[in-house]
Amino acid sequence: MMSEPILINSTQGLPPAGHYSHAVCAGGMVYLSGQLPVTAQGVALSNQPFDIQVMQVFANIEGILADCHCSINSLVQVRIYLCDIALWPHFNALYADWLGPHKPARCVVPVPVLHHDLALEIEAVALLPG
Repeated sequence: MMSEPILINSTQGLPPAGHYSHAVCAGGMVYLSGQLPVTAQGVALSNQPFDIQVMQVFANIEGILADCHCSINSLVQVRIYLCDIALWPHFNALYADWLGPHKPARCVVPVPVLHHDLALEIEAVALLPG
């Protein structure tokens, strides 16, 4: 018998602004909703440099993973939405520094615009421990 999905709303971030959960645990996996560079206080970092926006998204992902008893080493798939594909090489360097030797599957999707005119959004899938 399959268990019901567990809806997760991070204690370390801004409550969801729409009809969604920060993450859903199901079938031994954690599915993270897209994370934007928005602080726990609700400040969209659209006026901040790209590096600051990227680091905020990484922090948001780490907080949600921690609430699910996971870490970045639990990530198995990452999808990155970038408004400026010219930033890809720079993003890739920041991403490699963040993950170290861990290399989950990933894709990069160039998009014309994101909410609040932000530079990126990242969604991910992680493996639950145990």
